[in-house]
Amino acid sequence: MKVSFLERLWVNSPVRKFVQWQEARFFKNIGSLAPGGKCLEIGCGCGVGAQLISRSFSPASVHALDIDMDMLLAAKRKSTSWENVPLHLMAGDAQELPFPDRTFDAVFNYGIIHHLENWQKGVTEIARVLKKGAVFYFEEIYPPLYANPLFIRILDHPRENRFYSPEYRGALATSGLRLLDGYKESRFGILGAAVKNS
Repeated sequence: MKVSFLERLWVNSPVRKFVQWQEARFFKNIGSLAPGGKCLEIGCGCGVGAQLISRSFSPASVHALDIDMDMLLAAKRKSTSWENVPLHLMAGDAQELPFPDRTFDAVFNYGIIHHLENWQKGVTEIARVLKKGAVFYFEEIYPPLYANPLFIRILDHPRENRFYSPEYRGALATSGLRLLDGYKESRFGILGAAVKNS
């Protein structure tokens, strides 16, 4: 689903960019990814995450997907200042990833799964497009952060089929993704990485 006006302000803010930069450093430390891989970012927004992936992990290419055409246009404008890493922007839904099985060496999620109506399908799709031994890097938030009495009125999120830690970790395991040690978790969300087992 598309983000609301207020969320668009947040994802395009300098504060959010700083947070993503810190998360990219964390991702690099928690799960190894050899240079030259093929990476995907779901819900790429204005392209900050994809740019950080390019700089932090030295991939051969970055594929960035978003359902919002305005965000993709912003990412396209930003991509003119990139290094020499090919960026492939695509409109699409993380619940139906338009890629063959075992395509990517890494998938990155900067807080997109909780936007999906069928978030379990999103996790399954991520696992499907990862190669064996590939890594899913994620920042994800739980309902106390976005569905509290204040934010539930001003943010646009699905209200049914929401998840907390047990459900999210269970979906990772069911999809064949093994959570790596070193993750950070609180009642508000989780930051970590998981490896595809087979």
